[in-house]
Amino acid sequence: MSSIASKPHLANGLTPSASTGSARAKTAQIKVVPQIRADRDRIREAAKAFVTTLDRSQTFTKDELKVMAEEILRRLDLGLEHTGFTAVMIANEFWREQVQAVPFNRRLLLLPHCLKHAEGCPADYDEFGLDCRKCGACSVADFKGKAEDLGYKVLVSEGTPIVLKIIVSGHVDAIVGVACLNVLERAIDKILLAGIPCIATPLLSSNCKSTSVDDDLVMEMIQLQTPPPAVKPRTYVHLLRAAHGVCEEPELTRLAGRSRKGVGTLGRNEDLAYEWMERGGKRSRPFITLAAYDAMKGGEATRASEAPAFPDAVKRAALAIEAFHKASLIHDDIEDDDAYRYGQETLHKRIGTGPAINIGDYLVGWGYRLLARDAVSHGPEVASDLLARFSDAHVKLAEGQGAELLWRQAADQSLSPLDALRIYALKTSPAFEAALYAGVRMGGDPEQASRLDKTVAEFSKNLGIAFQIINDLNDFTPDEDNKLVAGQDVLAARPTLLLALALESLPAEKGGELLALIRTGTSGGAVVERVRTLYSQARVFERAEKLLEKFRAKAEALADEVEPQPLRELMYYLVDSVLQRADAPEEETVRESSLITLPVLAMPQPVG
Repeated sequence: MSSIASKPHLANGLTPSASTGSARAKTAQIKVVPQIRADRDRIREAAKAFVTTLDRSQTFTKDELKVMAEEILRRLDLGLEHTGFTAVMIANEFWREQVQAVPFNRRLLLLPHCLKHAEGCPADYDEFGLDCRKCGACSVADFKGKAEDLGYKVLVSEGTPIVLKIIVSGHVDAIVGVACLNVLERAIDKILLAGIPCIATPLLSSNCKSTSVDDDLVMEMIQLQTPPPAVKPRTYVHLLRAAHGVCEEPELTRLAGRSRKGVGTLGRNEDLAYEWMERGGKRSRPFITLAAYDAMKGGEATRASEAPAFPDAVKRAALAIEAFHKASLIHDDIEDDDAYRYGQETLHKRIGTGPAINIGDYLVGWGYRLLARDAVSHGPEVASDLLARFSDAHVKLAEGQGAELLWRQAADQSLSPLDALRIYALKTSPAFEAALYAGVRMGGDPEQASRLDKTVAEFSKNLGIAFQIINDLNDFTPDEDNKLVAGQDVLAARPTLLLALALESLPAEKGGELLALIRTGTSGGAVVERVRTLYSQARVFERAEKLLEKFRAKAEALADEVEPQPLRELMYYLVDSVLQRADAPEEETVRESSLITLPVLAMPQPVG
């Protein structure tokens, strides 16, 4: 759980309840919408009063929000099954001033597909989603028509709205949404942590056919409009946009240049590298570099109303760390013979193993060339420190990956939890460390960087290990953003922490069976399910959750002591955002064509 005791919102005496455990519990029992309108209105009014007691300059996490919601329900003598609904009402009141100050043409209205009439809906999907205006048979048309008249972008979609992706596109500054509590619960971490102005009206049931909503409240939210408030909460939206911007055209070519354009196969090789740089990913590492640089400069970008202006040398350093990361993914996918990355075929499956290896090698050299290009503007000491940290990260990554590959070929495949954690510390943590250190070193003076050096390394180690444990746990859930195949670590015979914990606990006979299943390399649900069963018998999922919280707590404890304050706040944000768990699978899928063709995503990307 977040280090909420040190966060200002809970300084008024609220403490986490027993139900707010560090291992994220099942939440179905707290996502009941009050069916009596009077109760819903009481909760809204109580949330409005409660928010007036909060520091409006500080955002909060989902766990902190849950504590506040439980307190309101206790005061109202209402059941805790309404915690989810109450949490949304608190978030609404917190963000209301910010949303209503955003011009209508910079807002996005997200409406759920399930709000339409399930039977006999005559509306078709056009390139912008559900075309309701010609119909008028349900409230979707009323909401959509009113919002479009005001200038909103509107999307009527199936499944979970891809909130962060749309905001990061750079053309919408606030979201007004309608969704069931299941969807809002999954989206709320991303919204709250990034500081995205967003308000939402929950559907009155989670039934995915012909549900209903408080129509008057939706209309009220759509039409909210006031001057900007005096106090703005911290937001990482501009930094997230900047991180995406450096990895996408036209900024990518402006920063890195192209020297082989139109030169036959040389040009094709360069094009493939640039295409891979643009493809998918959260851009976490360039974000960390830019955000750390901003934090050392006072954190102005988190308070600004527009995108920050970073020096090109800082942008190229952020781009370099992403190039190293993208190169490692190509090589890692080849070594593991993975089939999918970013929801598409891996590069080596698409263009061949040899050309893919070469693209990875190209990006490694390309990244170091970006660093070398700015050696003069960085100054010799900074340039030398960046080169040392990035090259050290490369060596450690190769050590960790090498240990994993050699383990697969070893006759003795004994594996202790400590062995697995050592591999994790080498494979994942150095990239976080290099990205964070680069921002600190470029943004601060040598004395500050030296003072923070050990803390940055230890924080990154704990963050990286926790991140890898989450990947282990998420491996048993299909991931549309990445691999698409559940149990892929099992099928690829990777030395994971889950495997190590199972081998430590299972009787010798079952441990031998587990290793035999993994050695077969057989793809198929039966193998994965049997491994899952053995893992469950060894209680590895529960034990991994405890280790995850241990490393998370260590990272937070290190952040507690960090100065300057903007850097400490960034480190809290990294713990909460990097260590998010995968969403549960949806009953319905997002209509991708609606998202891809939405004008918000098709507009030219702003530079800077």
